[in-house]
Amino acid sequence: MKAPQLLLGLVFASIAQLVFSQNLPSLLNDKNINSTFSIVAYNENTQEWGIAVATNNICVGNSTIYIEAGVGAFSVIAETEPDYAINGLQQLKQGKSIEEAIKFTKAKDRESHYRQVGGLDKHGNAFAFTGEALSFWNGAASHIIGDQFLVMGNQLADSVLMNMANTYKNASGTFAERLLKSLKAGQMAGGQVSGKQSAALVVKGSNNEWYNQIDLRVDHAAQPFEELQTLLDYYYGRIRLNQSMYAYKAGNSERAHQKLKEAELLLEGWNGMYGKIAYANTILGDEEKAVNWVQKGLNENPSWTVNLPAFYYLRENKALSPLIKPETFSIKDWENATQMLIRLGKYQEALKLCQKVLMEEKQSSYLYYLFAQCQLKLGKKESAIQSLNSALQLNQNNVEAKILLNEIQ
Repeated sequence: MKAPQLLLGLVFASIAQLVFSQNLPSLLNDKNINSTFSIVAYNENTQEWGIAVATNNICVGNSTIYIEAGVGAFSVIAETEPDYAINGLQQLKQGKSIEEAIKFTKAKDRESHYRQVGGLDKHGNAFAFTGEALSFWNGAASHIIGDQFLVMGNQLADSVLMNMANTYKNASGTFAERLLKSLKAGQMAGGQVSGKQSAALVVKGSNNEWYNQIDLRVDHAAQPFEELQTLLDYYYGRIRLNQSMYAYKAGNSERAHQKLKEAELLLEGWNGMYGKIAYANTILGDEEKAVNWVQKGLNENPSWTVNLPAFYYLRENKALSPLIKPETFSIKDWENATQMLIRLGKYQEALKLCQKVLMEEKQSSYLYYLFAQCQLKLGKKESAIQSLNSALQLNQNNVEAKILLNEIQ
């Protein structure tokens, strides 16, 4: 072979190796084929349906997860065809079994041999199929159906699905935590032979409000499983923080401190929550810890300085006094400082601050509204009515002032 031909051959061989190693056969044959593995499950106790899925391509949660609470759940992988889930949910609503719901589309699908589909109905009955052509791809392609759950995947190391199934059955924790533990166990067993790039976790329940639903996605990352775990930690960390404050309001100090401690561990790295953690520590009597969280926010995010005025009440602290500069405060900053004092129950201090700022002719409709809140807390109803009227004179669109005025008149 001549040198130019040899060089050209090596180039094409390198390209081919790169294409197949990256698992992008769509570049060659127009197939949307992805090596993927997932778990689909139903939790009878909580009446929730959940799916956790990972792949070596981007945005796996965009096209592989379909859940309608009270109806069922479908995971559609390999060469993805959403009709299996869309039609399947309609079939379930018409009273068909999960097997019938999936086979409804399969019967009309000329390329079903490229598909891998699994689903559960509203009772947790499961059915799945693995297209015949998937056995010719690199790695293993199969599915396992268990009690109210199934696991499936393609281009996998040999023990992935068995590890996923056993982990889910034996795992402790919430439903979402068990799903993620199963997915991570699959990765620990070797995962996909072609690598990893994205992961997703979705849980929906018949009794869940929108804020109880879980829809977490890592669309592109070197370590998608770790990042998905972090997102789930943040989700539960925010819940723990709320539980801490509810316990405090209920007079259960021990539970409040315990839940705050749990929240702090789970929320590490989400600096958008540090202000709330600092507030919670102040409420529970630990201003030094509050200062530490403020400093942590400033260290991690230069833009966190926008939150400093809310911590005006900590201005005497040695660590924060050089950073909190009241002489630079805008009217918005004073509003934030006052609002925090009110949240902390420091009504007399908030009242004096409002008087000071308003006397300096820094007029603000919202500050008058906050002034009225302080006056009401201190039993000065008539003064509060005057402050609310002043707030509305400055801005007729101050709806909070209107509502409060109507309530107390």
